[in-house]
Amino acid sequence: MPLFKRRTVGKPGEWFYCLEHKKVEEGPDCPGKDRMGPYSSRKEATQAMETARERNAEWENDPRWHDAPAGSPDDD
Repeated sequence: MPLFKRRTVGKPGEWFYCLEHKKVEEGPDCPGKDRMGPYSSRKEATQAMETARERNAEWENDPRWHDAPAGSPDDD
């Protein structure tokens, strides 16, 4: 008996964005490696790539996530 069962039917109101097909799906139609979500609404899933770009830009510009440059006073 497998430890985890693959869910083939999604919960009502669970939305995903499929990276493979570039479309919004209700329920986990595609494998987990190819999807983003779950989102609580179709609109949120539609904006998945935009949300990811915004979060990536925030992370790239966040000084807490960058190492000090080589030769800086923070080097030990």
